[in-house]
Amino acid sequence: MAKEHSEPTAKDLKFVKELMALLEDSTLTEIDFQKGDLGISLSKSGPSSSGVQHMMAAPVAAAPMAMAQSQPVASVEKPADAAAHPGAVKSPMVGTAYIRPSPDADTFVNVGDKVKEGDTIMLIEAMKTFNPIVAPKSGKIEQVLVDDASPVEFGETLFIIV
Repeated sequence: MAKEHSEPTAKDLKFVKELMALLEDSTLTEIDFQKGDLGISLSKSGPSSSGVQHMMAAPVAAAPMAMAQSQPVASVEKPADAAAHPGAVKSPMVGTAYIRPSPDADTFVNVGDKVKEGDTIMLIEAMKTFNPIVAPKSGKIEQVLVDDASPVEFGETLFIIV
């Protein structure tokens, strides 16, 4: 007796989207799932690519404008010890970093600015959602290690707060 294959349901599609988001927001490179006759295999692109392949694109209109109006905030050169610095603020997700709330606005923070714990210091767009990144402690912005509208990886150092 041949097994009938049915069309994916809305519940199945929602589950696939949840798996895609899990893969996108994690350091995993591949997910294989099997339940009954439902089999799903998802993977990110290999190490030869220049970055993580995003399932959804960043806002196209905002990125060029933001880059065109960006002014140098600080050196974006990432020292090897930045990740080990006790004041390192690391990305909690994969996405696109925005250091200003809109393309024509000033940056959230600049080198030398004082911040309080909980202040928004940037946004990371992931899956068409803008997530505020807040200062984990009060202090002074010593370094800004990302460019506006640039891709960031999970765990990448974004700022140094002292």
